[in-house]
Amino acid sequence: MQSSSFTLSHSISLPKLRKPSIPTPLYRFNPISLPSSSKSINFASINGRRLPSVSCSSSSPSSSSPLPPPVSGWISPPSLLPQRESDGFEVRATSVPESADESAVKSKAFKDTMVLGSLFGLWYLFNIYFNIYNKQVLKVFPYPVTITLAQFAVGTVLVTLMWTLNLYKRPKISTSQLVAILPLAMVHVLGNLFTNMSLGKVAVSFTHTIKAMEPFFSVVLSAMFLGEVPSLWVVSSLIPIVGGVGLASMTEASFNWAGFWSAMASNLTNQSRNVLSKKFMVKKEESLDNITLFSVITIMSFFLLAPATFFMEGVKFTPSYLQAAGLNVKQVYTRSLLAALCFHAYQQVSYMILQRVSPVTHSVGNCVKRVVVIVTSVLFFRTPVSPINSLGTGVALAGVFLYSRVKRIKPKTA
Repeated sequence: MQSSSFTLSHSISLPKLRKPSIPTPLYRFNPISLPSSSKSINFASINGRRLPSVSCSSSSPSSSSPLPPPVSGWISPPSLLPQRESDGFEVRATSVPESADESAVKSKAFKDTMVLGSLFGLWYLFNIYFNIYNKQVLKVFPYPVTITLAQFAVGTVLVTLMWTLNLYKRPKISTSQLVAILPLAMVHVLGNLFTNMSLGKVAVSFTHTIKAMEPFFSVVLSAMFLGEVPSLWVVSSLIPIVGGVGLASMTEASFNWAGFWSAMASNLTNQSRNVLSKKFMVKKEESLDNITLFSVITIMSFFLLAPATFFMEGVKFTPSYLQAAGLNVKQVYTRSLLAALCFHAYQQVSYMILQRVSPVTHSVGNCVKRVVVIVTSVLFFRTPVSPINSLGTGVALAGVFLYSRVKRIKPKTA
């Protein structure tokens, strides 16, 4: 008859155990039938604390064993003597709080929301100050080509500093890329030039009311050059835009045809830039991000407009000419510089926002920006506004908002 016995690892020398004086053990092993082959159960560590290994076997006691066989079912106590490290694996219980990951995600989402909200606020703020300072300069210095060139010049200096100080990675532009960007730079020049011409002729609020027709030109040009057929919802959203602008134009106190057509030409050229960007830049300029593309366009615009400025208006932005015209030189220069800084800043921030949100969200933000600019300019310049004029402006802006919403509806494919 076999008797169960427990032998200690040979790597530990223990004193001989006394035979138990109690016939029945105090601690019994779980009575499970063990196989005849010897197997080892290694308790490597408990609660991170290493314990000596204990082996259990069901083999018959050997006569050559130096230790007397213990009572069947007994487990020898672990030795307190130091021993070599066991070859068995260790199991350590570590608690990872799930709330830590959730709080980190919530903190990151809150931070991103705050950054995006700050960018939208700066976008609106820079745009408001640009329109105010620009209008003040154009009132006393009615040379929009020179003013536009000055704004591109300041933007060129800022871009150069940004690249020189490594605030943004300087791109490597190839000749083929410059050729592809050239049409975009040309319409960029015309768009900003026509905007300044309109601001010099009519009220700021009326210029931006007319510029609310940008979606109309976007749909027409996309259909003509990109083959994008607008949906019925998109076409329906254009009706209040056109009707609102027409209503506001009929009741505008500062209305004149030069300011009206300049703003319309600005819409045409700005949306042509977007269409050309989709048509030519998708395949050739995938490596250029929005901010880099805007920076390159700004520099090219300056060099394109400089010769035209000298030919059309001459050199009139000198202190001697301003003094001869009876203007405050310091005030004109200061406001022109602030307008140029805000001009570049609000466009730069606009592209930064576009990298963070979808084009539809950006379009909605642009609609809200136009409302903010119109309201602040009316309050600042005390522009007389009739109820019908306000209604027309409101209808046009509501149509722009509706357009930005229905653009999200994708047509069903057969």
